Amino acid sequence: MRVLEAKFVQGFMRMADDGWNQGWHERNGGNLTYRIKKEEAESIREELSEDGEWKEIGTAVPALAGEYFLVTGSGKYFRNVMSDPEDSIAVIELDDKGENYRICWGLVNGGRPTSELPSHLMNHEVKMQATGGKHRVIYHAHTTNVIALTFVLPLKDEVFTRELWEMATECPVVFPDGIGVVGWMVPGGREIAVATSELMKKYDVAVWAHHGMFCSGEDFDLTFGLMHTVEKSAEILVKMLSMRPDKLQTITAENFRDLAVDFKVELPERFLFEK
Repeated sequence: MRVLEAKFVQGFMRMADDGWNQGWHERNGGNLTYRIKKEEAESIREELSEDGEWKEIGTAVPALAGEYFLVTGSGKYFRNVMSDPEDSIAVIELDDKGENYRICWGLVNGGRPTSELPSHLMNHEVKMQATGGKHRVIYHAHTTNVIALTFVLPLKDEVFTRELWEMATECPVVFPDGIGVVGWMVPGGREIAVATSELMKKYDVAVWAHHGMFCSGEDFDLTFGLMHTVEKSAEILVKMLSMRPDKLQTITAENFRDLAVDFKVELPERFLFEK
């Protein structure tokens, strides 16, 4: 099978295009990676090159040794993924130590995988171990309303979780574990990768202050849906704050507990503090 005919590649491309159409990927902003299943890699084996030069990842992810990933390219535009995928995305393989990668397909006009590759791979490793291998997608986008909130809300997990839970009833069902927050750091390096991977041991969502959001999920639909839900909740909060600084009514801690019973989710009590 040709790479571009594979269902998982089509899903990846559609997700990138959906993010572009949401306005989350100005210029070359954002990145997306997918840990390819063994049977999917085998289905496109005839188009995968083994001649690529091994290059350092910038971190070590031994649990991912030998894995294949579909990734967006550094400096590439999400708006071009659908129209010119062979230039915009790549399949990469990790070596037997999880310290180096090589390009097996794509980026035909040159380039390298996303500059956030260390963050993505460290978080893939964490989420693979935390979910028994179920999580395969890591997505970073410049979500406008979430970024705006990082200038006016305390950069605390409890505050962001509770405020966003209150904006829409579905939120505690979609992200019952809550949201982690990383203070501003230079993107693309090991420091932000380590900080995010620590949060991802507990959450599926991490907010990067003044930068965007980082999400993990089992497949493209669930991961995009998670990002979309959090950003929509943030949009509601931004609109509410623009109308008045306080709430006349809201979803209470007891309301959340009732919701958890009916929807069979566990909501950590530390997010249910009375304000």
